[in-house]
Amino acid sequence: MDLTLPSHIEDYRRRYRDFVAEHLLPVEADPAARDEHENVRLEVLEPLRGKAKAAGLWAPQMPKARGGQGLSVVGMAACYEEMNYSIFGPVTFNCAAPDDGNMIVLEKIGTEEQKARWLQPIVDGKVRSSIVMTEPEPGAGSDPTMMLTTAEPKGDRWAIRGRKWFITGAGVAQHFILVAKTSGDRRKGLTAFLFDRDQPGWSIVRRIPIMGPEEHGGHCELEFDGLEIPDSNRLMGIGDGLKVTQIRLGTARLTHCMRWLGLARRSMDIAAEYVSRRGADGGKLAERESVRLLLGEVAMQIEIGRLLVMRAAARLDRGEFARKEISMAKVAVADVLHKAADTAIQLNGARGYSKDTVLEWIYRYARQARLVDGASEVHRMVLARFYMQERNDFWSWY
Repeated sequence: MDLTLPSHIEDYRRRYRDFVAEHLLPVEADPAARDEHENVRLEVLEPLRGKAKAAGLWAPQMPKARGGQGLSVVGMAACYEEMNYSIFGPVTFNCAAPDDGNMIVLEKIGTEEQKARWLQPIVDGKVRSSIVMTEPEPGAGSDPTMMLTTAEPKGDRWAIRGRKWFITGAGVAQHFILVAKTSGDRRKGLTAFLFDRDQPGWSIVRRIPIMGPEEHGGHCELEFDGLEIPDSNRLMGIGDGLKVTQIRLGTARLTHCMRWLGLARRSMDIAAEYVSRRGADGGKLAERESVRLLLGEVAMQIEIGRLLVMRAAARLDRGEFARKEISMAKVAVADVLHKAADTAIQLNGARGYSKDTVLEWIYRYARQARLVDGASEVHRMVLARFYMQERNDFWSWY
C-alpha cells in the first residue's frame, strides 16, 4: 500500500506550500487586511487571487478545460491541507466552502447549458455561490426529509415558499442551489433547483451573528414568498433532491477535513515554535516532559486524520461513495482540529489567548467543525449502522 504522492501532485503540493509562505502569511499577519467579520478584505483578496491564477494554482478541483488544475481527490487532499495552513488560503485559490462543493456537484451533474450559465462564472471567480438547505425548527437540519420549504409547479416554472437559515455565503452569493419539497415521498420528495440573486420573490431576513469568524457572506436566514424558477433550472430529475445533496456532501465533507488538517498543523507549528524558544526554570518549555506529551499526542492524531482522509479520497477516486470512510474522517479531523488549537493556546499561554497569533481565530472557527455537514453524533450513528450490517467485515484492506 504505497502512500507516495504521484510526482505531479507532489509538485503542486510544494507549490501551494511555497505560495502560502511567500504571499499569504505576510498578509494574514496584517490586522488591516481583515474585514469586520475577520475574513480577508475583498480589495486585498483580488490581487492574491490574480497571483494564484498566474502561478497556475487556481481551482485545483476543476478540470483544466474549465480553467482549473484537474487534480484527483487524492491530489486535492494533499494540496488543500497545504493551502489552509493560512486562514486566507482556500478563498485565495477558489477552494473555499460553499463554492468548492457547489462547483464539484455542478461539474458532476449539471447539463452543459447549466454548467455554462451557473458553474463557469464561479470557477472563473466572477461570482460567489451558496447552497440553500437548512431550515429553522421544525424544518430540515441533519434530516433533509423534514424539509418544509415547498416548490409547487406553476406551468413550466416552480414557485418556492418557505424559510431557510444558516445559509453560508448568502450575503454575497450570486448563484444559489436550492433544495425544496416537491412531494410527500420520504425518499423522492425533494428536488434541487438553481436561482440567481437578482430574481424576485425571496429576501435575506438577517445575517445571523455567530461565534465566528465568518466566511464571506456570513450565515443568513432567507425567506421565499413566491420565487419562480424555470424548470430548465432544475438539477437532475424531479424527486432527486436528496440524491443531489448526497453527491454534493460526500466530497464536500471530505474537503472540509482536508482544509482543517492545514489549520491543525498551523496551530501546532505556532506551539512548537513558541515552546522551543520560551524559557522557564532554567530551560526551554520544549524540554519538559509534560509539554512533549501534549505535542506528541496531537501530532499523532493529526497523522491519523490525514490517513483517514487519504483512504476516503482514494475510494472516491475509484468511483466509490466512501460514506463510511468519510464519516470516520469527519469525526476524527473535527476533533483533532479543536484539540490542536486548544493545545496550542495552552502552550502559548496568554499569548495564545490574545490576538497576537491566529490561534484564537482558529479556536473559534474549530468549534463549528463538529456541527457542519452533519454533527459528529450523526456520523457516529452512520458508522454504527455500517458496523451492525457488516460486523467483522467493517474492517477491510481494500
